Formats: sequence, structure tokens, C-alpha cells
Amino acid sequence: MSLLKSLVPLPLKQKIKTVHEALQRKRLFGSLAPLVPPVALMYDGPPGLVEFKANGEEFLTIYRERCKLRPDERMLDIGCGTGRKTVPLTRYLDRNARYEGVDIAERGVEWCRARITPRFPNFRFQQIDVYNKLYNPQGTHSAARYRFPFPDSSFSFIVLGSVFTHMLPDDLENYLREVSRMLEPGGRCMISYFLLNEESLRHTAMGKGALDFKYEFDGYRAVSTDVPEEAIAFEEAWVIGLYEKLGLRILHLDYGSWCGRDHYLSYQDLVLAVKE
Repeated sequence: MSLLKSLVPLPLKQKIKTVHEALQRKRLFGSLAPLVPPVALMYDGPPGLVEFKANGEEFLTIYRERCKLRPDERMLDIGCGTGRKTVPLTRYLDRNARYEGVDIAERGVEWCRARITPRFPNFRFQQIDVYNKLYNPQGTHSAARYRFPFPDSSFSFIVLGSVFTHMLPDDLENYLREVSRMLEPGGRCMISYFLLNEESLRHTAMGKGALDFKYEFDGYRAVSTDVPEEAIAFEEAWVIGLYEKLGLRILHLDYGSWCGRDHYLSYQDLVLAVKE
């Protein structure tokens, strides 16, 4: 079998792979298959069609059951990527809803804008040219001073999935301040983190965690010194204090499996808060 595979020309191998992926995409996503990017474009999470579908469905359930997302909400998705968590929302949010997706990576925004918006005009996407050493090293705006292009109280629900896990403290604080500004009173935000507390530090010290946050800085840890944005964990007490400072009341804090816990809701820690 290995000999036969070695005899197949590379262009033909690529063609077979493309056809197989297209068939799997159609089987998994049905009529939404054209909205799903090629596996090669899936930079915003584990690459793979099964993984893409599972993550999207997981967060639609969390949005509906934990966050009480209504079909007619005004939603901002900061870090929308290639639409991993967006595609299932096209079947949940109705015509009265408004979905705005922003990302610092142009390739993800281009895909979503070309594939999702033509079929669902109330789903809009734009790139924000913010610097990040890992995802947008050519960015011209500082995350610590960036102001999002939306008026005050524009949204009833704002989500950031795996965004603050790649940002430095000053950047995070400004983004969270902007979240508070853009939320209407009573609006909610769901944001994911790697939070450092007694339990997560104990598990990681025992080697149970999926990530090794071995480099310590003032108030946070990282897996790399050259590119800290690769993965960053923050002290939980600092994060909670920041929410209080910015007028965001935490409703739920659901810990994740990232550090090796036995009981969890998702992979990362999820903080749901409401604007007072």
C-alpha cells in the first residue's frame, strides 16, 4: 500500500485530498458547507472539519443556555476568525438580529465577508488593523489604545473567544474597557481566559496542563518569552478586579479543562458578565 501511494503523482494526491475534504464538508454541514473554510485556512483553532463543527456547536449551546442569547440580539464577535463560532449562528439569529464580526487577521475576515455576508446580510465582518506579535505583526494600531469603530451602547451581547489568551495586560485592559463602552446597560459579555488561581497553578505544577506557562511576569505567565502572545494566563484576582473597576458584574465564572481539571464547561475559562 505504501508503495502504491508513493507512485501517485503529487498533483493527483492533492486533487484526491480536495475532493475528500469537499465531500466531508458537505456531509457534516449540509447547506452551510459553502460557509466553511478549507482546513488549510483554519488558523483560529484546531484544524479539521470535525473539530470546526464541534467547536461551533459547543459555543452555540453555551451562548443559548449559559448566556441566554436571544435570536434578535445585537452581537459583536471580537476575534471572529474564519467563522468557527459564526456558522451555527446563521441558523439561530433571525433577520432582526445584528452580527458584527471583527478580527485582526485579514484572511479570516475576507473569507467570512465573501462567504457568509452574501447569504446572511445582517452578518457583517471587518478587519481591525491592530498590532499583535503573533497574529498581526504588521498592525499599525496599538491594542492598548485602540478604539473600536462602534458607538457607545451599540450591542446587547459581546463575545471574545481565545482573544485575551493572546494579549498583554495593558492591551487586555483597554479592550475590556471598550467592551464596557460598547455594551448597552444590561448587556452581557462572554470572554475566555486562562486564569491563574490556586487550583490551576497546582495542576500545572503537577504537569497536568496542556500548556506550560513557565515564564512569570508581573501579574501573568506565558509559554514563551520571545512571543508571549502565543499563550498568556492572567492572575484571576487581577481580572476580577478589572471587571469591578469597569462596571461589569460577573454572573458566572466557569473554569476550563486547560490545566487538567476533572470538571469543566469548556477548554478555556469562561467569564460571563453584565454591564451595570
